[in-house]
Amino acid sequence: MKRISVAQPKLSGNEQKYVLDCLETNWISSNGKYINAFEQEFATFCGVKHAIAANNGTTALHLALVALGLKPDEEVIVPTVTYIATANAVRYCSATPVFVDVCSDTMNIDPEAIEAKITPKTRGIIPVHLYGHPADMTRVNDIASRYGLWVLEDAAEAHGAEVHGKRVGGLGACAIFSFFGNKIITTGEGGMVTTHDDELAAKLRLFRGQGMDPQRRYWFPVIGYNYRMTNIQAAIGLAQMENVNQALYERERLAGWYNEALAELEQRIILPVKQEWAKEVYWMYNIFLREGGAQKRDAVMRSLDEAGIETRPVFYPMHVMPPYQDNGVYPVADLWAQRGINLPTHQDLTREDVERIASSLKVALA
Repeated sequence: MKRISVAQPKLSGNEQKYVLDCLETNWISSNGKYINAFEQEFATFCGVKHAIAANNGTTALHLALVALGLKPDEEVIVPTVTYIATANAVRYCSATPVFVDVCSDTMNIDPEAIEAKITPKTRGIIPVHLYGHPADMTRVNDIASRYGLWVLEDAAEAHGAEVHGKRVGGLGACAIFSFFGNKIITTGEGGMVTTHDDELAAKLRLFRGQGMDPQRRYWFPVIGYNYRMTNIQAAIGLAQMENVNQALYERERLAGWYNEALAELEQRIILPVKQEWAKEVYWMYNIFLREGGAQKRDAVMRSLDEAGIETRPVFYPMHVMPPYQDNGVYPVADLWAQRGINLPTHQDLTREDVERIASSLKVALA
């Protein structure tokens, strides 16, 4: 019986052709035609003026914060349930991530919890579109506008997600994306910053390329970073963009299969909740146990592993991590982080795979 992986890339288009073109033409580093082409295609996909490629999602986050002018000892509002890169990038700027609880339905940042955490030191908010479901950007942007804060979307997991019919990536001052190997669009490692703002885009490009003046070669007016994407990465990304709509369709279809197959278990598990105003893209299909804690979750995951099915727990909250531990109250995050499981989510899964996963999950929950 084959083992079902929790995630894997789909490289069924022109990826090999474009990478070979890079090798055959010797354009393998951070210059080359594929970088501009990928940036342009991704900007069009997100409906923004600018897309600035980076070598991974974490550096894209750091790059965005630097370009936004985040300074030491300033604060940024961050949901406590996220991948740790969101918080780490704030600390790279010697600033402080201030955590807030999440919504019980989507596990995204809770707008009701934001205002109580705003202080005179607060400079911005980073809503995370967790696991492919977008955050409530309408309410987040309203709060940010009232307090004069910028908004940086962490869309690392949400390529193609929408809020009221508008794609994420253009709903704040800027946004970041990740193209790690398990993402909807992959370049192996890679990232992108998107924005409508011409001045911000110029800063992003300046800081990305070691701070070199684009009009004066080898003149460096600022301290920058080597956060550039390679032409080979971009070649893979461009090929991925040619099939992105199919990828989104296949993930939505997969979620439908899961919803059907797991419906009989809804007395014991909670399935993903989709808000009316949102288009979710299902980077990961996650379920939550209705009762029990981490021990019960781990037992279910062990049972699935023994059945040849790989899973992952949902992210641990940031406020329990050793570098960020605090004594705040985060009841939703604390509960759901102990009960959440990410099921296999990728485009090579078949309906039969999903039925096997559902059957094994039924046994694990018994």
